[in-house]
Amino acid sequence: MIDRPFIWGATAALGVLLVAMLAFAVFSLSGLVFSIFMAAFITVGLDPLVRWLQRKGLKRGIAILIVILAIIAIAVAIIWVVAPVVVDQLRGFIRSLPAAIAHLEDEGWFDGTNEASNGVLGTVLTTISDAVKDPAFWAAIGTGVVKLGLGIASGISSAFFILILTIYFIGTYDVSKEAAYRLVARSHRDTFRDYSERILENVGRYLSGMVTLAFMNATFTTILLVVTGIPGALLLGIIAFFITIIPLIGTVLTTIAMSIIAFIYDPTAGLIVLIFMLIYMQVEAYILTPKVMSKAVKVPGSVVLISALAGGTLGGLAGSLVAIPISAAILLILKGIVMPRKELA
Repeated sequence: MIDRPFIWGATAALGVLLVAMLAFAVFSLSGLVFSIFMAAFITVGLDPLVRWLQRKGLKRGIAILIVILAIIAIAVAIIWVVAPVVVDQLRGFIRSLPAAIAHLEDEGWFDGTNEASNGVLGTVLTTISDAVKDPAFWAAIGTGVVKLGLGIASGISSAFFILILTIYFIGTYDVSKEAAYRLVARSHRDTFRDYSERILENVGRYLSGMVTLAFMNATFTTILLVVTGIPGALLLGIIAFFITIIPLIGTVLTTIAMSIIAFIYDPTAGLIVLIFMLIYMQVEAYILTPKVMSKAVKVPGSVVLISALAGGTLGGLAGSLVAIPISAAILLILKGIVMPRKELA
């Protein structure tokens, strides 16, 4: 090859070009790959629900049908029921914000607190109030809304695609797993199947537990905001669901965010929200989480934090959710395969 430098150079150039073309193809299909991966991930998270229905005496086909119908019902409810209410509450929330800030500034304790913060509190509230009243602000928002609308339309299209894939994956879950296992050599197939099933089971329980805890937190938050008279309670509850689903720090962020919003509208309500959210945090930490996640994956707190930060950096919220089960799978492999082999070496 060295005697033919032209052929060697051409071969190397073709190799580099091929790698570049493959990288470009993967980058171009990243959206499709992400959708397929998310559909598969959601399917793994829904499998414990299917198996729970089976344990209740239903056949797997009926259990799968019930889960699919539930998914469709939730999607329809979000589109036709929740979305209009959220839009109305968002509109009311924005309209009532300047009056709430003005009322807060008239409170007797505000001047002292503002002086203690060297005017920072007053500056922040004035900036928010002026921005909301400024037509130029809404003009800029309008331009952003168009882009946001296009992004939402694209997101809805991707979500619909993921929904269809998830329904298909749920229906063919066991068949697909067996087909994948058959790609492994027979001599290693049983071991591969055993660890794969354990990993998938742990991931499914983890995802189901996280969604359950987030839903319970969002429900509690919505009810608490309704009782204390904070506008946009349903909207804030939905936001709380997505914040709470963030591993490790989601509940803390939800408590801080909801308390601040409630405090802006009514200091007394803000204090009540803060107290009851802190109480709920303790109930969630010592009662709900051990109960819901008792059979889920066990991952050290440091690994959870590092995984969530790394996954969030690479893939946002979805990345942080995926990173922890992947870390759990790696820990399971290390404890079940690598470490025992090292002991025998």
